[in-house]
Amino acid sequence: MYWYKTKLKAAIALVAGITLSAILPACKPEVKNNGGFDLTGYLKKDAARLNQLNRPVRKTVSHNGVTETKTVHIADWSSELGLFIDADINKPAFKNSYQVIDEDSLLVYKAMEKDLRVRELIIKRAGQNIKYILVYNKVENQLYKTTQKLIYFPDSVYRIETVQHVKLLGTNTYIIQGILK
Repeated sequence: MYWYKTKLKAAIALVAGITLSAILPACKPEVKNNGGFDLTGYLKKDAARLNQLNRPVRKTVSHNGVTETKTVHIADWSSELGLFIDADINKPAFKNSYQVIDEDSLLVYKAMEKDLRVRELIIKRAGQNIKYILVYNKVENQLYKTTQKLIYFPDSVYRIETVQHVKLLGTNTYIIQGILK
């Protein structure tokens, strides 16, 4: 009798496992992107390419009008382009959060919800090539307000303009620009 119960339990477990493996994938929500431009994928590939090229960059950093310029080699382009990579709106959570305008060579995503950080993403194309990427970010709460304008021209220049107003501390303006040589 013992062997019968053991074999019966094993058979039930096997049938249950097979049934669950057939049912669960059907219950799992299908994860899709917005069907638009894969900003993160594009920038990560471009960052890897720029890492290999190791071209010098004339980098200018400005804080409230005080500016410093140096020629540097960027060791990690993924970090350097981090704000651009973080502007990814191609996530399932944002599926219906952006109005998409796709006209000829211009692809524009406009936020439809007030609390979204990425307010607008503009991609200018020429065929399969990207001419530029423009991102407008905005974060606002009771303590501070930050607006950003990010511009990326592949193989040419990137620019990050940030204005941050913190209550009791005032306003700070930051500009970072890199020109590839």
